[in-house]
Amino acid sequence: MTVLTRPEGTLPEDLHISRRSLAALLAAGYAAAAVSADADPITTSATGLVTEMVTMPGGLPGYVARPAGKGSHPAVIVVNEVFGVHEWIKDVCRRLAQAGYVAVAPAFFYRNDPDNTLATTRDFPVIMKIVGEAKNEQVMGDVATTLDWLGKQTFVAAKRLAITGFCWGGSVVWMACARFPQLKAGGAWYGRIRGAPNATEARQYPIDIAATLKAPVLGLYGALDKGIPVADVEAMQAALTAGKANPATARSSIKLYATSDHGFLADYRPSYNPVDGPDAWGRLLAHFKANGV
Repeated sequence: MTVLTRPEGTLPEDLHISRRSLAALLAAGYAAAAVSADADPITTSATGLVTEMVTMPGGLPGYVARPAGKGSHPAVIVVNEVFGVHEWIKDVCRRLAQAGYVAVAPAFFYRNDPDNTLATTRDFPVIMKIVGEAKNEQVMGDVATTLDWLGKQTFVAAKRLAITGFCWGGSVVWMACARFPQLKAGGAWYGRIRGAPNATEARQYPIDIAATLKAPVLGLYGALDKGIPVADVEAMQAALTAGKANPATARSSIKLYATSDHGFLADYRPSYNPVDGPDAWGRLLAHFKANGV
């Protein structure tokens, strides 16, 4: 089994937690490359929710979870890890829906992974090849498509939109919050801050756009993360401080957890931290509410 250590909370009583065998976890749709046989993944009830797969303009698929019944609700785009929209990402959507949000997880890799290889393979080079084909402009285009789709849904409060993402998706959050004024807040979980020393692709990273954010971002990072050293986190915090003349940048912040590794919210992985994960989840919800989402 691959234990991911590089980039790519519990809600109230609506959560049911059960122990499952590895085979059952895989059958349930958790990513094979990172799932732990000893995991106790949170399974969020869909009672009181509408959950469905939708197809947005251009053929972009997405998993949606939202409160049932009439009325409009704030919405959150959920950006997946390198494993695509597998069961854990769907559960995160249900957690947000139980908290009163419309949550949509676009399938950013669907063009290059029509057979959902990301959720089933344990071959990390294969995973990274698929993920690497999703370039920044394509991903930002898919975020734009999702924002447009949300803005046209009667069950969405179109002026109360946020984004959160994990690992690979954590970096996407920073970049999207510098691109789209429709977003009111972002939550970036352990996303890469700058390029690797041997990176060859010419592109921007979160540290390059820190001073130009259009929505405040809460960064959530672990000090034990082997792929995102503390020095990178400190450099990002310094970049936010240097760009504080920009209101959205000034309202952005980073929480660094001293005893957490990469993936500390992912309760299907051995990296899950049962103290820091729920604490960070609570901070995320508070950040959204503080910024009108």
